[in-house]
Amino acid sequence: MSIFDLGACLTFTAEFHSQTAIEAAKAVHHKLKDMGKSAADIKEITCRTHEACIRIIDKQFKPMDNFADRDHCIQYMASVMLVYGRLEATDYTDGGEAATSPLVESLRQKISCVEDPQFTADYHNENMRTIPNALTVTLNDGTVFEEIVVEAPLGHRLRREEAKPEILAKYKRHLGPHFSEERVKQLVDLGNDGKKLEAMAVDEYVDLYVTKDSKFV
Repeated sequence: MSIFDLGACLTFTAEFHSQTAIEAAKAVHHKLKDMGKSAADIKEITCRTHEACIRIIDKQFKPMDNFADRDHCIQYMASVMLVYGRLEATDYTDGGEAATSPLVESLRQKISCVEDPQFTADYHNENMRTIPNALTVTLNDGTVFEEIVVEAPLGHRLRREEAKPEILAKYKRHLGPHFSEERVKQLVDLGNDGKKLEAMAVDEYVDLYVTKDSKFV
């Protein structure tokens, strides 16, 4: 077993209950692009969701005054993905491209959340524990997209195998700014060699992450 067989993968830099909605929004972004359209062509969106999402991050008309407001607003997070095809930590910062975008602000107020009792039941069901969200998009020309449903995020036990390549890519992406390509390869190879890793002393392994060459040091 490698370290990449373990744990969940939060694919997007987004609050947990919104992960599946952001994945659905990414699919909508690509669909619009394939049609030669953009987020500016969206008239309204309905997000079918679970109770916890509505209680914690449904803030359709709340002013987005700071980072904390933005990263706990499902409408804001979905809008950023719809407009830019991305959702990163920098998209929450005051004065940033996304935070100051008139299109993001207008679009988030067009996204309404409605609770689906079955989604809420699945969220609480100890045998499922899914975090379902579903988006239905209506365009200004009257076109209505088929609903996009994502029941569980990558890394959930129902999507564990699907998550492994994403976990590896995320690991490499975060190592890259701090280490040489040679060191990144060493760490990845070690992570994929369960027997070698288990035989290594903890302090010896941790020492491999010490660097003086990081772009951030």
